[in-house]
Amino acid sequence: MKEKVVLAFSGGLDTSFCAIYLSVDKGMEVHTAIANTGGFSKEELAVIEKKAYSLGVKSHKTIDVTDEYYNKGIRYMVYGNVLRNNTYPISVSSERIFQALAVIEYAKSIGATHVAHGSTGAGNDQIRFDLAFGVLAPEIKIVTPTRDLELSRDAEISYLQEHGVVDNFEKMAYSVNKGLWGTSIGGKETLHSDQTLPEEAYPTHLQKEGEETITLEFLKGQLRGVNGKTHRNPVDSINEVEKLGAAWAIGRDMHIGDTIIGIKGRVGFEAAAPMLIIKAHQMLEKHTLTKWQQYWKEQLGNWYGMFLHEAMYLEPVMRDIEKFLENSQENVTGKVIITLRPYCFQLVGIESEHDLMNSEFGQYGEMNKGWTADDAKGFTKILANQLKIYHSVNNK
Repeated sequence: MKEKVVLAFSGGLDTSFCAIYLSVDKGMEVHTAIANTGGFSKEELAVIEKKAYSLGVKSHKTIDVTDEYYNKGIRYMVYGNVLRNNTYPISVSSERIFQALAVIEYAKSIGATHVAHGSTGAGNDQIRFDLAFGVLAPEIKIVTPTRDLELSRDAEISYLQEHGVVDNFEKMAYSVNKGLWGTSIGGKETLHSDQTLPEEAYPTHLQKEGEETITLEFLKGQLRGVNGKTHRNPVDSINEVEKLGAAWAIGRDMHIGDTIIGIKGRVGFEAAAPMLIIKAHQMLEKHTLTKWQQYWKEQLGNWYGMFLHEAMYLEPVMRDIEKFLENSQENVTGKVIITLRPYCFQLVGIESEHDLMNSEFGQYGEMNKGWTADDAKGFTKILANQLKIYHSVNNK
């Protein structure tokens, strides 16, 4: 009997190569599975399924993990205002663990002896998939043809052509990974520090001119409404914000960072919804949280994002950080007003019953109501004591 392997399949170049290679060159019974994290429509999933069968796989499975991805990942990234290197909303890296969890569970359910992915040996995804597979199913062997053979994208394209595969190989020159929390784009330009992606490499393009004002409504840190319309499922709100922001080509940038394996890497991305939501949420927090709440949230949010990016989602401390982040959102409720323009946006302001600027203690730069002028003078004098002592002793 042929050995049964489940291949994490996206329909892109790497996984298309793996589907044929594992069957033809390795003689394995190939079953493909795609874990949808919100980046594919029903029509796109149907196309991917058709493609899988055209490559000769035994079976194909679509697993929807969009809600799980939001509830167990995205909402904590919003709570923590997570931006890798202050730039990247870890769009793809955050979804990989949930895809890996779904694929390995499916592999166990059909009695597969092997599980495969199309990651190369020079990136982060190989670690993310391998770690999750190895921790949760050590009895299942991991197969990684693209990594083991050290193939370039051109070599994979040539292999597919030799095996009669007809596809848009020009488009395949770019690695595009789309999910609910954004899209990453990798290609020849991202391999060079002095180049950037051409316009045609981005999946969406500028559609509007002028400007547009939108309102995002948060309830205890979670996005619940857009432009006055309330959604029961936050996923629907995210999709609505993405639709609005993408029309203005908002959220494009280049992420430069350190990989898990220690080398520097670059990847382009477009993430209209994540950038708008995170920045809006962050502004609302500035109005509703205390100084020290914001400070410690920033520390733990950075750690949470780093662990999630670097394949450590299964580390128990992540559950501890999630508890802290969720507890911090008790008063993060209100509306944020944003103006959209081509390729950029402006945070206008907020409305919230928890706005700490609405107190009766004073107005910044205008009037003090909770203390007198003498109180301020005395406070400043005491505050200066330590500095006076230091400079007096050291004659500075």
